[in-house]
Order: sequence, then structure tokens, then C-alpha cells
Amino acid sequence: QVQLVESGGGLVQAGGSLRLSCAASGRPLSNYVMGWIRQAPGKEGDFVAAISRSGQSTHYADPVKGRFTISRDNAKNTVYLQMNSLKPEDTAVYYCAADRYFSASSWPDKIGDLEVWGQGTLVTVSS
Repeated sequence: QVQLVESGGGLVQAGGSLRLSCAASGRPLSNYVMGWIRQAPGKEGDFVAAISRSGQSTHYADPVKGRFTISRDNAKNTVYLQMNSLKPEDTAVYYCAADRYFSASSWPDKIGDLEVWGQGTLVTVSS
């Protein structure tokens, strides 16, 4: 089973940028479709972005299209989420997840539906 550790969260002002990283260990990342889900306080999880095993196909939730970019480096066993033009409504815990069965175009909203996920990293955007 692959293990995932997220990093890169923090406090940023609206309009700023952050890059989240998700480092995998235990199994080759190339075996998995990867994605990000976020959960704001008191709310259900929301799909953010997902990327195919090769990295050639990416999918984004409408609220983040044009602002966030998901990428992966299978040689480094790492997935990234570049977040630009951040808004206060982007405030949430961001979870990296891996799955061998969901496609990038059908990534779920519930972290529990996926095979593996990390501990999450908190992103706080101040207005």
C-alpha cells in the first residue's frame, strides 16, 4: 500500500499563491491515479483536481479552473497542486489521495471512497 504525506499548506493573503506537495512512499506512484480533495470546516468534502497515471490527463472542479494546476513527477513519487489567485473560500484542509480504480475524470468528493489518502494540510486564505 502506498503512503502519502502532504506539505505546503499555510496562511496566505487573498490573491496569493501556494504549492502543495504530496510525497508517496511504499509503492510506485505511477500505479495510481492521483487527486486532491478539500474539506472546509463544517462542510462536506469537495473534489479539487485529479491527474491520470501518466499525467497527460487532468481534471478540475469549476471553482478552481484557471487558478489551480495539478501535476506529477513519477520519478520523484510526488504530486503537486499549484494554487494561484487564492480566495478566502479556498480555505480548507487539502487531502491528497491515490486510487487504482477511479479515473481522473470521475474522482469522488468523499475521501473515504478512495483507496489511500494523506493526513491533510491546512490552507487558510485571509481576506
